[in-house]
Amino acid sequence: MDLIDMLYPVLFILPLSYLLWSLYERRRSRRCYILDYECYKPGDSRKLSTKFSGEIILRNKQLGLHEYKFLLKTIVSSGIGEETYAPQMVFDGRESSATLSDGLLEMDEFFLDSISALLRRTAVPPSHIDLLVVNVSMLSSAPSLASRIINLYKLREDVKLYNLAGMGCSATTIAINIVQNIFKTQPNSTAMIVTSESLSPNWYMGNDRSKMLANCLFRTGGCALILTNKPAFSKKAMFRLRTLVRTHHGASDDAYGCCEQKEDDLGFVGVHLGKNLPKAATRAFIDNLKEIAPKILPLRELIRFMTLKNLRKLRQKWSKTAAINFKSGVDHFCLHTGGKAVIDAIGTSLGLSEYDVEPARMTLHRFGNTSASSLWYVLAYMEAKKRLKKGDRVFMISFGAGFKCNSCVWEVMRDLEGDNVWKGFIDSYPKKNLANPFLEKFRWVHDADDSFTIPDDYLIPD
Repeated sequence: MDLIDMLYPVLFILPLSYLLWSLYERRRSRRCYILDYECYKPGDSRKLSTKFSGEIILRNKQLGLHEYKFLLKTIVSSGIGEETYAPQMVFDGRESSATLSDGLLEMDEFFLDSISALLRRTAVPPSHIDLLVVNVSMLSSAPSLASRIINLYKLREDVKLYNLAGMGCSATTIAINIVQNIFKTQPNSTAMIVTSESLSPNWYMGNDRSKMLANCLFRTGGCALILTNKPAFSKKAMFRLRTLVRTHHGASDDAYGCCEQKEDDLGFVGVHLGKNLPKAATRAFIDNLKEIAPKILPLRELIRFMTLKNLRKLRQKWSKTAAINFKSGVDHFCLHTGGKAVIDAIGTSLGLSEYDVEPARMTLHRFGNTSASSLWYVLAYMEAKKRLKKGDRVFMISFGAGFKCNSCVWEVMRDLEGDNVWKGFIDSYPKKNLANPFLEKFRWVHDADDSFTIPDDYLIPD
């Protein structure tokens, strides 16, 4: 046997091995990991107590007794506690005259707190950020908020930049989808997502009930995340993205108009939450589940569901109600904190236990609805409670104006320690009594008749 014959197998195997290794590495580089995330917690001076919340409501001279009663009923049943946070202009008594500077100050406080803490903990220099996606729906400035972050942290000149506005509470999932798609073509990249909402220029001061709800639910918050597709970080990462599905019903007039920013008859701008919102949300939710279910559930569960569904169509008396058991493919449920009714509805639809919805309920009580960043406070609660173990799967579900329902599933890459925004008070949760004390302290409003008026100089008793 000559030398050529001896080397022939080697000459064949080496290129094949290199090709297979290249394909494997390319597949690994298309993955999307969360390296770390940081939720924003303002100082205690920015907490909204029951007493102060009542004073804010009474400052709105456009409201009459019926509007006060409506707000009282809404707040009592909202699921929000007394330790949520509001922007500084509310404490200054300027919610009726907020400026662009107030909105930018609110964002800067969040940027400088959470982004700085995240970069410090991950030891990722700003110069290593290849991609920045910022989503703040209700504040659009020039230069953009994304450009503002680049200026604050001196990011590279060639950083890829995306600034999302108007995407609503489900904007974080959209930002993740942008990063996921870019990672598919850009190996060894690092991305930062910054998600928040600016309440300062969007505090509603009119008397339209459909717009007054936002003041009762939305609170100050935000989250910064660092994501990467570098294979070297796979063991250091916290989560790996398994799948993501986006559902948009904006072509429907009913869905489009059920959650819309617009002026009322007096010229006050607010977010209109229509009576058809639950119906639009349900349709988007169902369509989203139809698409994501085959991607996250085991085959046996899909077969069981289809069998029961077909039997029910045949109207056989012994057939059971067709319902998918999402717990067969998911370990934890990270639900959007859109309100108590939203959490209840999702929990019922998915057949979840009180344990499953506890993180969303407690997040709503402690932090309120922080818009697109809400999901990360819920995830942080699970982490702080030491629920998240290596290999677990977390199902995230969010809703947003448009109308949209977006969802994704994360795989936990390692046992998580829970050192996050809940540190210091996580042991006091879950709380057994989530009743809001508004009714007790403001019963005089509830019991008043139409002849009662609120004096201009009225002070709420302690």
